[in-house]
Amino acid sequence: QVQLVESGGGSVQAGGSLRLSCAASGRTLTMRAMAWFRQAPGKEREFVGAISWSGDSTYYADSVKGRFTMSRGNAKTTVYLQMNVLKPEDTAVYYCAASGPRVDVPLSRDRYAYWGQGTQVTVSS
Repeated sequence: QVQLVESGGGSVQAGGSLRLSCAASGRTLTMRAMAWFRQAPGKEREFVGAISWSGDSTYYADSVKGRFTMSRGNAKTTVYLQMNVLKPEDTAVYYCAASGPRVDVPLSRDRYAYWGQGTQVTVSS
C-alpha cells in the first residue's frame, strides 16, 4: 500500500498564492503518475492536474491552466502544486492521488489507486 499525506492548505485572499505538498510513503516503488483533484461543497471531485513519473509531462484542467503548476521532487515520492492568482472558485478540499504501475498519466479519478485525506483551500474575495 501507499500512503499519501497532503499539506500546505489554508486561507488566502483572491489573487494570492499557496503551495500544496503531497508526500508518499509505503510501497512507493509501485507508484507512477500523481495527480491533484479537488472537491467543492455540493460538487463532484474534479481533476486539477497530473504529472508523469519522470516529471517531464504535466496536464492541467482548463480552469487552472496558466495559474497552477505541478512539480515532482527528485525522489519522485513528493509532488507539489503551486497555485497562483487564486480565485474564490478555487475553494475546495484538494486531494493528492497516485496511480499504480501503469504507463499512462490518467486524468480521471477512477484510474488512481491511492488517495490522501485532503487539505482545505479557502479563497476569499
